[in-house]
Amino acid sequence: MISKMPDARFKIQEKFNQRPCRVVHHVSYIMHQAPYMFMSFVVSLLILLLTSCGGKEVKPVSPESKLAQEAIVLAETIRNAYIKNDRETIEKHSTSDGYRELIGVIKNFDSVELTFTPTWVEVENSTVSLHVSWKGTWVVGGKRTEERGVAVFVFEGRPLKLARVKRENPFRQPE
Repeated sequence: MISKMPDARFKIQEKFNQRPCRVVHHVSYIMHQAPYMFMSFVVSLLILLLTSCGGKEVKPVSPESKLAQEAIVLAETIRNAYIKNDRETIEKHSTSDGYRELIGVIKNFDSVELTFTPTWVEVENSTVSLHVSWKGTWVVGGKRTEERGVAVFVFEGRPLKLARVKRENPFRQPE
């Protein structure tokens, strides 16, 4: 049986329609504009993605850059070998003269902390000069000694090997 009495929902709707609400108008406007705003956002994102992933060529790494990277890695390898007192690794990555020079200045220590910061690399023919700023802390017989300086590692040959250390040798323990 269908009731002749108007439903409460319709009364509320009639009152709502009589007094237009600005908030509802704005919400309605936003709801109608939302698909367009979303589409413009998606299109902008696609344009940004396409232009940022343009066909720019990646330049190949130059031979000098590869040598510089190899010298930096080699200096770190020798530093780690020094910290572990691994003379075999030091010998493997040094020329005979370079090894003799290093062994001549290395003294016994209980522990050492040594950090290298590469500052400059010069490449001339088959010689690479790596300038490093270094800081070290040695502990010998309970006595702690700190030192810092700048050294130039000279690497020669293929593959690179340490030929000599110029300026302040970081492997020379302070007295």
